[in-house]
Amino acid sequence: MRPVFNRLIAGLVLACAVVLGAAAAQAHPHVWITAKSELIYAPDGTITGIRHAWTFDDMFSSYALQGIEAKTKGAYSREELAALAQTNVESLKEYAYFTFAKADGKKQKFTEPVDYFLEYKDTALTLHFTLPVKTPFKAKQLSLEVFDPTYFIDFQYAEKDPVKLVGASADCKMQFQRPNDGSAAAQKLGEQNFLDGSAANFAMMFANKILVECP
Repeated sequence: MRPVFNRLIAGLVLACAVVLGAAAAQAHPHVWITAKSELIYAPDGTITGIRHAWTFDDMFSSYALQGIEAKTKGAYSREELAALAQTNVESLKEYAYFTFAKADGKKQKFTEPVDYFLEYKDTALTLHFTLPVKTPFKAKQLSLEVFDPTYFIDFQYAEKDPVKLVGASADCKMQFQRPNDGSAAAQKLGEQNFLDGSAANFAMMFANKILVECP
C-alpha cells in the first residue's frame, strides 16, 4: 500500500482536476506549505537537528481530514490526528524530508523524525516534527535548503520569524534567502520534466536557503 502522504497528494490532484479542470491540475505546484524551522544546537556547539513546522493549505488540509472522526465538530485533537501524523512523517523519508544540509561543503544525513504531531487550527493542519542529524557535527559554514525537487509542493516560509537558531553561539550569524519566483517558467517545462528528473537543476530555483556562519 502506498503511503498515506502519497495517497493524499494523488487524491488532491484528482480533486483539482474535477473541480478546476484538467489544465489547472497540470500546473505547479499542487500543495502549498507555509514553513518555520529551528536549527538546534547542543551546548558544545554541535548541530543536533532541525525542528520543522509545516502548515498545509486549506484545501489539502480539508482533504487530509476526510474520514477522521472528531469528538468535537470542527476540532481535532493531537490524539485523533496521531495516526495520520505518524504515516505522514514515515512517508517523508522517500523524499529526503525535503531538507538538504551541507556542513563545510559536506552533505549531512538525517535520521527518522521524532517528537512529531499534527495540529489543527484555523482550518489548516500543521505538521510539527524534529529531524535529528545522523551524527551531530560542528560547522563553520552550514547550508540548509528546504524545497521539493519536483516542485509538486511549494514551500514558502512565514514572513515573521521564519528561521531561528536554538542554543547557538551569539557569534553565529544567519542569512535566510527566499526562492525566486519561477512558477511561470515551471509551467512551461511541464510536469513530466519534474517527475522524470530532467528539471532537477531548475527546481533548485524554488529552494529556501538557510546559511549559518560560526567562528
